[in-house]
Amino acid sequence: MTVDRRTALVTGASAGIGAGFARHLAGQNYDVVLVARRAQRLGELAASLHDQFGVRAEVVAADLSTPAGPSTVVDRATELGMPIDVLINNAGLSSSTKFSVTPWNEVAAELQLMVTSVTELIHLVVPGMKTRRWGRIVNLSSLAAVSPPGEGLLYTGIKSYVLNMSQSLDMELKPFGINVTALCPGFTHSEFHDVMGTREAADRIPGIMWQQPEDVVDEGWAAVMAGKPVCTPGLVNKISAAAMRPIPQRIQYVLGRTFNPFK
Repeated sequence: MTVDRRTALVTGASAGIGAGFARHLAGQNYDVVLVARRAQRLGELAASLHDQFGVRAEVVAADLSTPAGPSTVVDRATELGMPIDVLINNAGLSSSTKFSVTPWNEVAAELQLMVTSVTELIHLVVPGMKTRRWGRIVNLSSLAAVSPPGEGLLYTGIKSYVLNMSQSLDMELKPFGINVTALCPGFTHSEFHDVMGTREAADRIPGIMWQQPEDVVDEGWAAVMAGKPVCTPGLVNKISAAAMRPIPQRIQYVLGRTFNPFK
C-alpha cells in the first residue's frame, strides 16, 4: 500500500450520505471497504466505483446493530489486507415510536448501532492510525444534536453524544495526526425517511431546508481534512445551529481543552 492509496471504511454505504462518501473517496483515489446490511446494493456500488475510478472496493455485509458487528467488520478488513486510514461512521436510524412503547430489543439495537458501534469502530481502528501517524474520522451527528429534544425519542440525545464524543477524541488524537470531525447535517435527501416511515412528514418541510447528500459530503470531507472538529453543512443549517447554541462551538472546544479536570 502506498501513501496515495489509503483505505476508507464507510458504514451505511448502501445509500444516501454513506454512498456519497464512498463515491467521493473513491474519486480521491482511496480504496474503500463498504459496510451495510444490503449486500446486493453494496456489490453494485463496489463494482461501479472500481469501474469508474480503478480503486479496490470491497463489501462487508454486516449488521452494526448487533454487538458482534464492529469486530466482524474490522476483522474482515484486516483479512483483506486493508488497514483503515479513514473511518466514516454513517450508519444510523431513528425510532418513529415513543420510548415507552418501543420494544426494548429495538431500543437496544438503536443504541448499539449509533452509540456503541460508532465508538467501538473508532476504538478498533485508532491504534493503527496512531502507528501510521495519520487518520481521518467523520462521525455523522446531526443538527438535532443542538436542537430541542423530541418527545419520547432518543435521537437528539444520541446525536449529542456523537457530537461531544467526536470533539473529545479530536483533542486527544490530533497530536498523532488523526483528525476527528462531527458532521451535523440537517434535512438531507436520502432513503432515511422512507425506511423510518416518516416520508409524509418530511415532504411537508420547505425545500430551502433540504440538502443533497453530495453537498453534505463535500463540506464534511473538507472539514475533516482541514482539522475542524465540527462541521454544520449548509447556510440554513449554520444559521439554525447558531440560533440554538448560547455558547459558540469554537469556544466550547477551547473550554473543553483548557478546563479538563482529569488532566
